[in-house]
Amino acid sequence: MQTKNEQWHNSVTERIIKCAIEVHKELGPGLMESVYELCLKKVLADEGLFIKSQVILPVVFKGKQLEKDFVLDLLVEEEIILELKSVEAILPVHEAQLVTYLKLSGKKLGLLINFNVTLLKDGIRRRINGNLNSV
Repeated sequence: MQTKNEQWHNSVTERIIKCAIEVHKELGPGLMESVYELCLKKVLADEGLFIKSQVILPVVFKGKQLEKDFVLDLLVEEEIILELKSVEAILPVHEAQLVTYLKLSGKKLGLLINFNVTLLKDGIRRRINGNLNSV
């Protein structure tokens, strides 16, 4: 099993971004988030990556699980959270959402990808929770 260090995270991130660009080139901006999610899930799987979609993340408050859950759009290789958007602009609340998901799940890396842009590179934000080289 490969150690999931910074090099591993960067390598998988590159593959994810390549797949997201492929989806964006094919579909362009302006569609519903769910369409991008479905297509990206297929392209990532075709790339050989292990994907889970709509992953439930329980809300825990003061040590108790509440009757509400967060839902991660995609989880890649059990480690990298993808939060997908199709919005006019990425707002601070969108980035805060990803950071919260990283903290609550204990995952170290997440990508916020907004498909509603002319150039996809302008719609990608990468967030790190802690150190990618620590266990």
